[in-house]
Amino acid sequence: MTSVLISGASIAGLTLAYWLREYGFSLTVVEPTPGFRPGGQAIDLRGAAVEVARRMGLEQALQQRRLPALGMTMLDAAGRELSRTNTMTLTGGVFADDDYEILRDDLVDALVQRIAPGVEYIFSDSVAAISEEEDGLAVLTEGGRHRRFDLMIGADGMYSNTRRLCFGPHAKYINPVGMCVVNFTAPNILGLDAWQYACWDGDVRYIVYPVRDNRELRVFLLFQRPDRPGDLRDPAAQRHIAVKHCRALSWRIPELVPALFETDDFYFGEVAQVKMERWSLGRVGLTGDAAYCPSPLTGQGSSLAVIGAYVLAAELNRCRGDHDRAFERYDQRMRPFVALNQHLIRQLDVTEPDFAPIARVKNAIDLDP
Repeated sequence: MTSVLISGASIAGLTLAYWLREYGFSLTVVEPTPGFRPGGQAIDLRGAAVEVARRMGLEQALQQRRLPALGMTMLDAAGRELSRTNTMTLTGGVFADDDYEILRDDLVDALVQRIAPGVEYIFSDSVAAISEEEDGLAVLTEGGRHRRFDLMIGADGMYSNTRRLCFGPHAKYINPVGMCVVNFTAPNILGLDAWQYACWDGDVRYIVYPVRDNRELRVFLLFQRPDRPGDLRDPAAQRHIAVKHCRALSWRIPELVPALFETDDFYFGEVAQVKMERWSLGRVGLTGDAAYCPSPLTGQGSSLAVIGAYVLAAELNRCRGDHDRAFERYDQRMRPFVALNQHLIRQLDVTEPDFAPIARVKNAIDLDP
């Protein structure tokens, strides 16, 4: 039985674990956090990703956990209403489309529930060293575990530890677009009821919407990259930057500042794309944001993660015993689709919501070649 180590227990890693387990592979998933990471913003599954989810038996779970949304209001920099609509939201798209908007941790939970028994999870640990040998990989974890596997797949995000260990420094592959994003959870002190508010206030853009039966808010901030790059990876500096922006904004955003210090799912990240000439090296491959992050601005990161994991698993199963050929076919099938999705960042104007570019590419891949 082919043994595979997956680094990363989020959407890409768990989708890959589901399909490889279905195909009879031996699976171990290593994740640096103490458990499946909670929190996160609403994510979208669109087009071909919805079909993959259906094939996984997730349709009922997606229907049950779909975020209720009645519409959205656009505000000006002073917090005054510019427009409103009950046909779409910025985070979820057009209501008439056959897409799903769901919280990231809800999708993770649904994936975990669908994965067949037998997958080994190692939490609070990560890979420290990988050595390829003639008949497999020797892996050492930060926790001192010495293990052997036939293959390893990095599904560990834009700042992939697997990619850094095997392919080189992050700077070689991460292409910033000059902006940063902040996500955090707050109590629904604004009293929003299935309604989203969004505003472009100078160089800062924000979206606020209720979740969890309107008990909580998810807050999304987008702003210009700070002048001092060192602040981007310093947790204390990150919160200081977020607070500074919130306090300077209009409408009721300053009221949410206390939540920045109380939430346990604060996220600060640089908006960027990952671009690589190849997604595999020997017995190690990459998928999801680790290989081809399109950036949150495209709204296609989660769909790419699900589709990429599905295609990779299918090729590893099809070419069992020949990982080089499997990785080659995975690249051939995914690269044109990735290019279309990454190009969206040049086509989308977030100040004028238009989901037509996404609609044109979301099904542009053959799941059954």
